[in-house]
Amino acid sequence: MNTRSSATGASPSGQDSDQGGSARTPPRAPRRRGRQSSALASERRVDLVRLAADLFAQKGFQATTVREIADEAGILSGSLYHHFDSKESIVDEVLSSYLDELLGDYRAALEEGGEPRELLGRLIGAAYRSLKPHRAAITVLQNDWNYLRQFPRFGYLEEAEQEIQRIWMDVIRDGQAKGAFRPDIDPKLTYRMIRDTIWVAVRWYRPDGPLGTDDLAEHFMTVLFDGISFGERSFEA
Repeated sequence: MNTRSSATGASPSGQDSDQGGSARTPPRAPRRRGRQSSALASERRVDLVRLAADLFAQKGFQATTVREIADEAGILSGSLYHHFDSKESIVDEVLSSYLDELLGDYRAALEEGGEPRELLGRLIGAAYRSLKPHRAAITVLQNDWNYLRQFPRFGYLEEAEQEIQRIWMDVIRDGQAKGAFRPDIDPKLTYRMIRDTIWVAVRWYRPDGPLGTDDLAEHFMTVLFDGISFGERSFEA
């Protein structure tokens, strides 16, 4: 058995690494280029999604070109394909991120429990809070819903909408059953009126303005639950 290499610290090439009795030089720590490059690529991807989302919201998904996205990002069109294989992949990430977060907030609101009015208030608050971080996604859904839903890859849009509608309607129906909400209102119509009122706010709400999304939610709930007038309505629409 050759025990020399283990006794003297010979290198794989057969050369002694501690010649002349000098201390062995410790190996250099490997550079973490891979991890740094991955982090930069991830950051760049997030930035591209944000830029593209703003363009989709301004011009519409169909009217926005890959070249325009690349120009906005200051890169060549071909470079965009290092991060995404198509324009559809970008809007897919924009919309799925929004719906995943919104549904997560709704489910969390239900898990907290509480009376129907309290639960409905949580749903309203979550919906208004989504206006600031997901302004572009909400605008794209409003403008391009009918176009995108025809493609199989966007089938989750319909599925998400159905779950969201079911969550709201269940809370409204539960409130009616418990006497918290009027029994003569239609749950589905009520949900759609609330949803559209919140969604349309994305067109005029300014995140840098004097009101935050919690302020909007509080005002909306005051009007919804308490009304804007005293006494009984004495006229018909």
